[in-house]
Amino acid sequence: MSSTTSLNGLNAERFNAHLAQRSYLPAWWIAAKQEAWNEFQARPMPKRTDETWRFATLSGLALDNYIVPEDHSSLVPHLPDFPHAAEIVFSNRQMVGRTSLSQDLIDQGVIFAPLDEALRDHPDLVRRFFQQHGVNLGSEKFTALNIAFTVSGGFLYVPKGVKVEQPFVVQHTITGANQSIFPHTIVALEDEAEATFVEFFVSGDKAAHLASGVNDLHAGQNAKLTYVGAQNWSDETLSFQSNSLAAQRDARISCLNVHLGGRQARHDSHSRLQGPGAHCDMLALTVAKDSQEFDQRTLQTHQAPHTTSDLLYKNALLDTAKTIFSGLIVVEPDAQQTDAYQTNRNLMLSEEAEANSLPGLEIQANDVKCSHGATSGRVPAEQEFYLQSRGIDPSKAHELIVFGFFEEVLNKLENDDLHAVLSNLIQSKFKK
Repeated sequence: MSSTTSLNGLNAERFNAHLAQRSYLPAWWIAAKQEAWNEFQARPMPKRTDETWRFATLSGLALDNYIVPEDHSSLVPHLPDFPHAAEIVFSNRQMVGRTSLSQDLIDQGVIFAPLDEALRDHPDLVRRFFQQHGVNLGSEKFTALNIAFTVSGGFLYVPKGVKVEQPFVVQHTITGANQSIFPHTIVALEDEAEATFVEFFVSGDKAAHLASGVNDLHAGQNAKLTYVGAQNWSDETLSFQSNSLAAQRDARISCLNVHLGGRQARHDSHSRLQGPGAHCDMLALTVAKDSQEFDQRTLQTHQAPHTTSDLLYKNALLDTAKTIFSGLIVVEPDAQQTDAYQTNRNLMLSEEAEANSLPGLEIQANDVKCSHGATSGRVPAEQEFYLQSRGIDPSKAHELIVFGFFEEVLNKLENDDLHAVLSNLIQSKFKK
């Protein structure tokens, strides 16, 4: 933790000032933030002996130089243009843009609001879904930091039986040297509801930033939730993200995370299959280049019988980039007839790149079907030669090969417009 006493640092004085500015919010929320701050202070930084940080470069995790911005920004970020139900745009910690819900959705009881507003207008509803389940995969210190300082975030509530076709969109932008943001998203679908939630995380400049995000995603019985998170931070950003997913009886959750930016990015994701018939797809696409490091830790917990999950993480590595994947499937004793898969595939486009994979199983039931696997392989020389012999330069050839590699995941998206937006975003990585 920083030892500075400046109000600009991640220190007690800054936290107390932050808390005082939000004294109008519910008492339980203030107490949760105080508890989180205490936890952040008490927890040590990760050490080399921590299994949950195995292979990670710990020297790059220092937080001393980051500051908490004031709640203002003059930057109005650009949001990708595609059909959506409504949007909220944050720059640093301030909401700078918003479109309203249609009257039809309001009449059906849908709530889509900035987190602060939802806390003010629907405190009991937010409390019902806030951090109902933690993610205990090693990033607890940074999750606590998020809760202590979070301001910007989206809250989506879809009542029982309501189905919304167009996605809800939130964008978080950070700008300014050493600035930090702490986005927190809560998505709650009641029984038989359907919705898609999309988040974009982008930098407004090339400066060093800190981003610590948390998502709480809930799907009630027979609900269908699609979540897409796409981060394209600056190449100097230090990023932490923790996602908690919970699916009830016969619910389906599809969660796709696209990782492009950041100097060092850690992503923890924990799915819980809590009712019979629940299913979860955990998907991720990563393009790692230069000296970037992407660290991915996952847990699929099956807590009820007849549940299924399918994890597919694909990484494309160039230059001296590094990825880490550590995943575990846990089948609890009552979760008979679980069907679970876990796959990590790494496409090596450089001899100097490094991919580490640690898949695992923990089976406590005797009638299950579970498997895991990890592969790392280079592009066949004849494939590269074929493309270059037709006048395609090496950089464009890599782009085409990566898109072919990623298409298996992108094709799982049911929304063609969203497919195109993500393809364009990934393509931009090769033009930096």
